[in-house]
Amino acid sequence: MSLIQVFLEAFRAMGMNRLRAGLTMLGIIIGVGAVVLMLAIGESVSGDINKRIAAMGSNVMVIFPGSSTANGVRAGRGVVQTLTYADAQAMAQLPTFNAVAPIVQQPFQVASGTTNWNSNVMGVTPDFFTVKDWEADKGSLFGDIEIRSASRVAVIGASVANNLYGEANPIGQTIRIRNRPFEVIGVLASKGSDLGGGDQDDAVFVPFSTARQQLIRWGQPGSIHYALAQATSAATVQDAVYDATQLLRIRHRIREDQDDDFTIRDLASIAEQAQGISTALTLLLGAIGSISLLVGGIGIMNIMLVSVTERTREIGIRMALGAKRRDVLLQFLTEAIVICFCGGAIGVALAYLGSLAITNFSPMEVGISMTGVIIAFSFSALIGIFFGFYPAKRASTLKPVDALRYE
Repeated sequence: MSLIQVFLEAFRAMGMNRLRAGLTMLGIIIGVGAVVLMLAIGESVSGDINKRIAAMGSNVMVIFPGSSTANGVRAGRGVVQTLTYADAQAMAQLPTFNAVAPIVQQPFQVASGTTNWNSNVMGVTPDFFTVKDWEADKGSLFGDIEIRSASRVAVIGASVANNLYGEANPIGQTIRIRNRPFEVIGVLASKGSDLGGGDQDDAVFVPFSTARQQLIRWGQPGSIHYALAQATSAATVQDAVYDATQLLRIRHRIREDQDDDFTIRDLASIAEQAQGISTALTLLLGAIGSISLLVGGIGIMNIMLVSVTERTREIGIRMALGAKRRDVLLQFLTEAIVICFCGGAIGVALAYLGSLAITNFSPMEVGISMTGVIIAFSFSALIGIFFGFYPAKRASTLKPVDALRYE
């Protein structure tokens, strides 16, 4: 019997008991659909995390004033004013750093014409755009000249531009912050959400000196809310963290028995933690889907055993007409595999529809990957072979005489 004839016979056997075949495939359909969809969601989450990390800049770390612990007592970061503009300038001189950007920020209502919008106003230096790898989509960025002269110029994020100006060109327009006029000289390219889900494009950036002198009267002179720093390369990030820690401890005159009065967070380590959580969640959900596949496999074995019992006389007739044991084994094993493949195809189709639903009705974009489909189909085929082998083996070992006498 040729392989094509074997498959045609398998489909014929399924067609004779459509309802039973459909119910048998149900566990495989659910299992394959769940595995494919869960892997797709996991890859989507992982890709979204990578995208947000890239938007934050490469080799970036954040330096907060205050410490998460102080003498064994937990305290909030940023509560105390221990980080200064001079600290940022000193860190920028370290050989392991490419740039350091001190930042002060405060939410304000910004207005242009008759339109207003609540946004985060940030006082930054040109190094901020270097660290964030952020370029202007329209206009230009401010530089050292605007810092020295405390110019009233502003670079706005894409969300601010959209809410204040819509389709109009913001360049050259006047934006009012705390009733002070600022000229819009640039609109930044869209970055999207950060790791915390906040909109990075919903911000107005002004020269650090202007913000400190005219807008944000906070803390002691020279105090900053935090600093962003960029190491020279991915390989020097940990060296940069160590160098910055030692420098700040010396500048802040911290004794060896005292805790740091600052906190340095490497965004790469945060990203690794997020990726680890995402991977663990994907594996967990995939394992749940795999359980459905196993249950479906057990169902296939049960149904195939019933099929062998019902078709005992048919097996006897075939063997009496010259069919060999391996032919009978191949026939029933092929039927189990066909059931799994058909169920797998329907499961992939349902997973695809599920991905479309998630994409259309949630902020997440989920796409079915070929890797997930291959893994699910391979697992489905193994289920068919594993759980179909015993019934097929049992059918092939029947004696023709006993099979013909079976009622």
